[in-house]
Amino acid sequence: MTIVQWFIFFLAIQAIHGLGTWKLYIKAGRQAWEAFVPVYNAVILMKIINRPWWWTILLFVPIVNLIMFPVVWVETIRSFGKHTKADTWLAILTLGFYVYYVNYALDVTYVEDRSLKPRTEVGEWVSSILFAVVAATIVHTYFIQPFTIPTSSLEKTLLVGDFLFVSKFHYGARTPKTTVSFPMVHDTIPVAGIKSYTNWPQLPYFRLPGFESIERNDIVVFNWPVDTVPYFRYRGKESYTKPIDKKSNYVKRTVGIPGDSLKIVDGKIHINNQPLQLPERAKPQYSYVVQGKGKGFSLQNLYQTYDITDPVGWFDQTKKQYYFTSLSEETVERFKNHPNVASVERIIDSVGKQDRGTFPNTGKTGWNKDNFGPIYIPEAGKTVSITRESLPFYKRIIETYEGEEMHINNKVTTKGTQVLLNGSPIDSYTFKQNYYFMMGDNRHNSEDSRYWGYVPENHVVGKPVLIWMSWDGNGQGFSNKIRWDRLFTTVGGDGKPVSYFFHFLILLVIVFGINFFWKKKKNKES
Repeated sequence: MTIVQWFIFFLAIQAIHGLGTWKLYIKAGRQAWEAFVPVYNAVILMKIINRPWWWTILLFVPIVNLIMFPVVWVETIRSFGKHTKADTWLAILTLGFYVYYVNYALDVTYVEDRSLKPRTEVGEWVSSILFAVVAATIVHTYFIQPFTIPTSSLEKTLLVGDFLFVSKFHYGARTPKTTVSFPMVHDTIPVAGIKSYTNWPQLPYFRLPGFESIERNDIVVFNWPVDTVPYFRYRGKESYTKPIDKKSNYVKRTVGIPGDSLKIVDGKIHINNQPLQLPERAKPQYSYVVQGKGKGFSLQNLYQTYDITDPVGWFDQTKKQYYFTSLSEETVERFKNHPNVASVERIIDSVGKQDRGTFPNTGKTGWNKDNFGPIYIPEAGKTVSITRESLPFYKRIIETYEGEEMHINNKVTTKGTQVLLNGSPIDSYTFKQNYYFMMGDNRHNSEDSRYWGYVPENHVVGKPVLIWMSWDGNGQGFSNKIRWDRLFTTVGGDGKPVSYFFHFLILLVIVFGINFFWKKKKNKES
């Protein structure tokens, strides 16, 4: 929906509210016109139902308002004496239209000083749970979101089984596009296995101001731009058209920012013709063939001796050759000093060897995962030349990332040597938003921008800031499954990760201590 369409929809909702409540406003001692004035009518309604004014704000917060609307419907009818279970269910199941019946068909009296305390213990529990969900939804949507590392694409920095807190406010919280969605889940309702949202209506893209911009080497969580699967890791043939904020969450390292020229030479990233300087914590990994010698060389020996977390691709017992998908340069150097290792050779796709799976997926570039580019990373406001040759790099941007997002039905076609945008010839294009190039440190085991291209700024979710839990699925016994040295460690920064686990335990003891003495004092006073 465009902004104009949303404004019309908003006015329609206000009219529906006014028509269904104006008599109730009068019975509460207000004026009929107050039921029709946008926003103001909600402030007055909060006074009528004896609830705080800031509830009005919650009515306009996407997702949160889905919880608040039923609460307000129920509170409204209860303020006029309709507080039976049947009344409550009718208000909810009719999506609030039961208020119309109360407004026009019943002779009700306004209960000015009604008790706000729930009449039953169940009601008190429901009230507490509802507002806990509201608070959690606000935090989850606009401040901090839990996230799990499901793949090894950032191995060594982030491990499979790491549980992260992802900050929404560092780069600016993105307001949800999807307005009707199950709270605090992504694209699928757990256990039920069904879609957690509706595709309509959708809000225009908007991002709150952030504290910093995305920089090179930042680890970023984003929505997978080319996602069409119902849920992450789905491998069936079913295809979905998904809103941006419901596309699968990915986490990669930003290796190219808007305006950069990126090139990969023998697996090494170059930015603006200079090698990319990775932070100390980043441990790029590549595929290697390790040639062994002597009886002391075995797969089990290597696993026990070295820090190898990913499986062997294949091995030839006769030739004593092992293929490793993910070895860091540090581990390779240690391999070379092993008395039973004859040689270690990195597997690199040579220059000119075409991999049709690499972006822009034309099969004409001669690029592959190790020798790629140069490629320009689009920057908002910058203009590029559009030809038949350059079009594959920018077609998806024009048609999808900027066309659909701006609610423009862009269609790019070619006619001879000409490129046509919506039937009109173009020879240039000016970008409307920034784009990024994201890659995994596990260079030969990462599905990233080398295969599907740019990450638009409107797909950025947030910045991982803390590993609060780390679970090793291969560990033996409960205690060994927890990676204790990774608990409450920061994701960014230089040097080795520092754990704040004991700081957390001390804080926990203080909180429980204060709560204990507060309850004890309260019991004495009562």
